[in-house]
Amino acid sequence: MHKLRRNRAAPVDDADFSVKRRRALPYEFVLEGLAGTRYITRPMFGCLAVYVKEKIVLVLRDKPAAFSSNGVWLATTKDHHASLRNEFPSMRSIPALGSGLTGWQMLPSDAPDFEEAALRACELILAGDPRIGKTPQRRRGANAAKRSA
Repeated sequence: MHKLRRNRAAPVDDADFSVKRRRALPYEFVLEGLAGTRYITRPMFGCLAVYVKEKIVLVLRDKPAAFSSNGVWLATTKDHHASLRNEFPSMRSIPALGSGLTGWQMLPSDAPDFEEAALRACELILAGDPRIGKTPQRRRGANAAKRSA
C-alpha cells in the first residue's frame, strides 16, 4: 500500500514574483475623450498609438528625454495641415521625426491650450473627420519579402 506524501512547499519569497509595473498612460484624458467610440491602443516606439477602426489616429508621447516632442501626435497628411492649423493654432511638426515636413503633426504638451486642443481632436475623430487618421500599410511577411527578391 502506497503512503500518501504531502508536498511541503518551500517558503516563497515575494521577490520571486515581483510584477513589472506598467507605466502610467500618457494623457489619459485623451482616451476618456474617445469614450464614445471603440478604439484600441498599442505600444509604439515607447509611446501609445491609438487606433479607431482600421486607422491610426493619434500617438500619445510623454517621455522625459526629448521633451520638445511630447504631446498628442495627429496622424494626418500634408494636404490637411493648413485646415488643421485653423483648428489648432499651436499645432506644429514633430522634432523627433526630423526637420522636414511630415504628415504627422503634434499638439505640444507645453502649449497653453494643450488639453482643449487634444479634446477638440477627439471630437473631430468621433465625428469621423477625414483629416485625422491614416490607414497603416500592411506589413509584408518574411516569406513575401523573400519571394519578391
